[in-house]
Amino acid sequence: MSSEVADVVVVGAGVIGSAIALELARTRRRVVVVDRAGGAGQGSTSASSAVVRYNFSTLAGVATAWESHFCWSAWAEHLDHDVGDLARFERSGLVMLDVEAAPRAGWLPLFDAVGVPYQEWDAATLRERVPGIDAGRFWPPKRIDDDSFWADATGALGGVYTPDAGYVTDPQLAARNLADAAARDGARFLFRATVAGVESRHGRVSAVVLADGTVISAPVVVNAAGPWSGKLNRLAGVGSDFTIGVRPLRQEVAHVLAPEGYHPPGGVGPAMADMDLGTYFRGEVGGGLLVGGTEPACDPLHWLDDPDDAGLHPTMAVFEAQVTRAARRLPGLRVPNRARGVVGVYDAADDWTPIYDRTELPGYYVAMGTSGNQFKNAPVVGRLMTTLIDRVESGADHDTDPVRYQGAHTGLEIDLGAFSRKRERNTGSSGTVMG
Repeated sequence: MSSEVADVVVVGAGVIGSAIALELARTRRRVVVVDRAGGAGQGSTSASSAVVRYNFSTLAGVATAWESHFCWSAWAEHLDHDVGDLARFERSGLVMLDVEAAPRAGWLPLFDAVGVPYQEWDAATLRERVPGIDAGRFWPPKRIDDDSFWADATGALGGVYTPDAGYVTDPQLAARNLADAAARDGARFLFRATVAGVESRHGRVSAVVLADGTVISAPVVVNAAGPWSGKLNRLAGVGSDFTIGVRPLRQEVAHVLAPEGYHPPGGVGPAMADMDLGTYFRGEVGGGLLVGGTEPACDPLHWLDDPDDAGLHPTMAVFEAQVTRAARRLPGLRVPNRARGVVGVYDAADDWTPIYDRTELPGYYVAMGTSGNQFKNAPVVGRLMTTLIDRVESGADHDTDPVRYQGAHTGLEIDLGAFSRKRERNTGSSGTVMG
């Protein structure tokens, strides 16, 4: 049995864990990152659609996303190291279609408060700016085997366009970039390493024990294990004071060819959040289109007791439903007869808002419940968590006087109490991945 000593152990080397490792390593801490996969970003990060958008239901969520925008837009500068091939941010813009579940009046004031540029489009503008789109209102979402799915539209929709939104070309590469930068700053990564236990001593966390018997002693442990975060909390014996639950959720994203005219010459068409039909889609360089779901009430959700039970092959039923919904919005889109895409597992919180917090076990922190909507925020999550750890380890009582982080790019103050494990459920949430 081997042993080593660190200042911090980060469990999880996805985009969130790697970002946390980078920021902690920049404070000259001895950081060890452990991950069950063979490399950074090979878990749920690799299945991310990597959409970068700014519409969330809380001020802290919008502020975090907008601060992160400046990190993605200057990715090499954010990393501050030459780490070779870099993930790239593609500025395609995004349209959030009007929907009763998340009316623009509920979140546009947050854009105004934060300073996110946007344009309000009516149906005519939507048709003009997105060639071939059907601007019809089909609410509420329906199953495609329901005859009413094919009913005529009951009106027309507009939306809100954010020109600075887009996507990251390779989510797994983005995680590797962060991990490589963290390693340049001294962080050590242990891959194919499964955590078998979390030890405590004198009332605080003291070590992480790996399945091969290795003991990594550290006074601080950060749970960024994605879909496995709940399992890790149980090993640590924490969670008794959480008011927000987190569960693994299997999800599929379809990959198809975009319809003719959707992508402008030499560019990429705008991403679209279409909760009216229960879907979202975003283009990619080369003419493709990624299509995912927004958890409409008519669809059963595939909750998992164990994330390892998720079958990793796309199913025709989900593929056909998602692509058919997207084809209702983009009538030129063809629905192939063979499923193609990726499968991942969300780490979904009850209100689709993440938990970035301390726990009842001193020294043990969590960055969990990141679902499918926190990839975009990862660069700043590293800084939020590092600020939280610095303050709490210095004696701050975050539970009664929440820590605040001031954005390096925007100067915005982000109240980390919005991500508390003890918060009241976010009633402003759409109840979907959109947050």
